[in-house]
Amino acid sequence: MVKFLHTADWQLGMTRHFLAGEAQARFNAARLEAVRRIGELAEAEGCGFVVVCGDVFESNQVGRRVVRRALEAMRSTPQVAFYLLPGNHDPLDPSTVYRSPTFSEHRPDNVVVLESPAPVQAAPGVELVAAPWLSKRPLSDLVADACRGLEADGTVRIVAGHGALDTQSPNRDDPALISVAGLEERLAAGTIHFVALGDRHSTTEVGRSERIWYAGAPEPTDYDERDPGNVVVVELDAAEVRLDVRAVGVWRFVRREWELTGDRDIQRLADWLGGLENKECAIVKLALVGQLSLAQSAQLDDLLAHHADLLAVLETWERRSELVVLPDDADTDDLGLSGFAREALGDLREMSESGEQAVAARDALGLLHRLAEAGR
Repeated sequence: MVKFLHTADWQLGMTRHFLAGEAQARFNAARLEAVRRIGELAEAEGCGFVVVCGDVFESNQVGRRVVRRALEAMRSTPQVAFYLLPGNHDPLDPSTVYRSPTFSEHRPDNVVVLESPAPVQAAPGVELVAAPWLSKRPLSDLVADACRGLEADGTVRIVAGHGALDTQSPNRDDPALISVAGLEERLAAGTIHFVALGDRHSTTEVGRSERIWYAGAPEPTDYDERDPGNVVVVELDAAEVRLDVRAVGVWRFVRREWELTGDRDIQRLADWLGGLENKECAIVKLALVGQLSLAQSAQLDDLLAHHADLLAVLETWERRSELVVLPDDADTDDLGLSGFAREALGDLREMSESGEQAVAARDALGLLHRLAEAGR
């Protein structure tokens, strides 16, 4: 049996607009470190090679430092071969990163770019059949094109592809969609034996054969990914396949809705935020709904500010948030205001109850509450 590691969608050089300062630097470093972990895992598991199914780089315009560090990370396990498939982010077009001077001059011997559909011998009796992207807009099913003409001759063949499937894409008119039925037919006929795919960032099994998989991204990239942060260790021959999904990712995207109606709910939120592990690698988006007093709103603001300093990102999901702040008697009585300030407080409280200026009035009340508390 042949044993190898299937991964995809490293997208080295990726940036995220919501990451600021050192958080973006740590995000970049984690993606490079994942490459090292993948090599180390492949070595520890006795995998002969690693197949990276597209989007190794975020684009063909990534900086030289990204390319050099990626190659150095793969060089660190020289006995493990890395087969890199150009995908839609880094196609093998005239501007391709894979033919840049930086890549060509620093590429170690254990790194091979899958530049054509011509089968590549990865081990005795084992071939890689690749479907590299030559442009960002393919006009046909590249995987089907690569498999055309193959015969069942005893060779174990692993197909490396990238892109969306015809059974999952809403755009059924896209000529580049990969035909699942076509893959199943070839698997049943024995002309191919495993299909390793990239493009979908969640680890996903396709069909019923257990031989068509998306590895998913080794580090997550967004909130909507269901099962990212993995690679797949594959062991197979013509008759049998064994798979082991391994977690390698460190970062997390967490999205959570909270209903807040009082002190107890705020404490529950505080406990949840405090219990998050590896906070510096957690990107958290909160949808906050409910109703709080001015004092409780100030308490919530302090809580969120504290954890924003600890987490990589803490943001509010604006379109799903509807948190109303209404002052109660305790809010106004405890401030100890008098004269003009107390009259203004009364006016703002009345305005906050209804009307076009209610939201602005509530914000002003919150500010007034904070200023009064700070002046004590």
